[in-house]
Amino acid sequence: MKINPARVEVPGRETIRPGRRLAWGLFVALLPTFATGASVRDFGAVGDGVSDDTAALRAAVAGAKDGLLVLPRGNYRITATIEVTLSERGITSVNGQNGTGRITMAGPGPAFRFVGTHTGSAGPTTFKPQVWEKERMPQIEGLEIVGAHEEADGLEFVRCMQPTVHGVLIREVRHGIRLTQRNRNVLISASHIYNNRGVGIYFDRVDLHQTIIQGNHISYNKRGGIRIDGGSIRNFHVTGNDIEYNYDLQATESADIWFDLREGSVAEGTIASNTIQAVVSPGGANIRFIGPGRPEQQGLMGLWSISGNLIGNQEVNIHLKHARGISIAGNHIYTGKNRNIVIEESRHIILSGNSLDQSHNYRGGFTNGVTLRDSDGISIQGLVLDRAGGGDAKAGGAIEVLNCRETLLTGLQVFEPQVRGLYVAGSRNTTITHSQVLERTAAGTMLSAIHVANDARGVLIEGNLLSRGRDGDLIAPAGSTTRGNQAAVR
Repeated sequence: MKINPARVEVPGRETIRPGRRLAWGLFVALLPTFATGASVRDFGAVGDGVSDDTAALRAAVAGAKDGLLVLPRGNYRITATIEVTLSERGITSVNGQNGTGRITMAGPGPAFRFVGTHTGSAGPTTFKPQVWEKERMPQIEGLEIVGAHEEADGLEFVRCMQPTVHGVLIREVRHGIRLTQRNRNVLISASHIYNNRGVGIYFDRVDLHQTIIQGNHISYNKRGGIRIDGGSIRNFHVTGNDIEYNYDLQATESADIWFDLREGSVAEGTIASNTIQAVVSPGGANIRFIGPGRPEQQGLMGLWSISGNLIGNQEVNIHLKHARGISIAGNHIYTGKNRNIVIEESRHIILSGNSLDQSHNYRGGFTNGVTLRDSDGISIQGLVLDRAGGGDAKAGGAIEVLNCRETLLTGLQVFEPQVRGLYVAGSRNTTITHSQVLERTAAGTMLSAIHVANDARGVLIEGNLLSRGRDGDLIAPAGSTTRGNQAAVR
């Protein structure tokens, strides 16, 4: 390229004087080296939302020499999946130019399916050379996908290494993002997965390690915001998201975060600093973990930390079943229609430093409370629980310990329980210490602060401050150790 040493004319701009000509000349000379991607319009795509652009997009995938497929502003209607076979095509990514490009999926299946060949672990020695050379890190960025078919999905990844989704909007499809078979090192960030008939982000019997879901809006997905069905997963992190209103009034169950591992294993993960709330729905939960039910498999649903979240407005806020080794700490968990937390047939669970309050919109009819059932090695400490129900004149309370073993309850504050503060039945080795169970209003309904049924064994109740209910303050069977408990003043 030849540059006039005296002057450089730039259309629409002032003349660049000689003192600046060298810098400008170098800039212009280097422009052709910057990759801009292959526009789907260069392959015949119309982008008017009416024409069928399927063939054009397939041609663009095959013909994009630098591997970057660009969808300029427009609405590209397709009627079949655009499949990217990475081992044949090579490293490929899709860019919707900062959200101006839209795909309308008017056929069944995902709009884009990326298929790799990685069958190893995340360890460097398990990679075949072709994975690094042809398949690594397919990226989808700045793209909108809208469903126009009952069985349309957004994106699917199969045996991919380092798939990365950023700044994407997926709505009105069946499943937003679906991962199947064996994937590794998944990143999903700054995206909107919104108003879909199925699952927002769906791990469908996938063998997967190292996933981070961060900073997204995942809302109004009827079959779950984030859902895992089966498979084997390690190192899974959900942080800083707004996960809301993922429910279905017509279904028997729904949840915002839903891990169903009756056949499979999910361990080593965090759910931290999210807002997770919904609308009360049949069988609904904000967070639901279900692990394998066989005793020899306990621990396959475990090793999780749930911390620093705002969780509320469902039938049950957190439901754990067949889980092991989970810490639930530092959350605000509010307004459970039935219960805040239900733990069933689980082991070694810690609840620490959580506020289980009613929301500022509380108008009655939400019972709150904690139920432990058929579990062992449960530690609850530093809990604040407000206006919780549970049970009737015969059984139940704000915190219920039913048929459990080795349970520690300490440093609790239970205010205005509707029936009882703490209720223990059919359990062994239960310790209740240094807690307050208080009824601070004149029109209280509490029957008793602590009630231990006659079939409980190995009970220690010590150093608690208790209000007196209609049946008394502390009811415990003979053989229980009770000492240092005091009556509260009003």
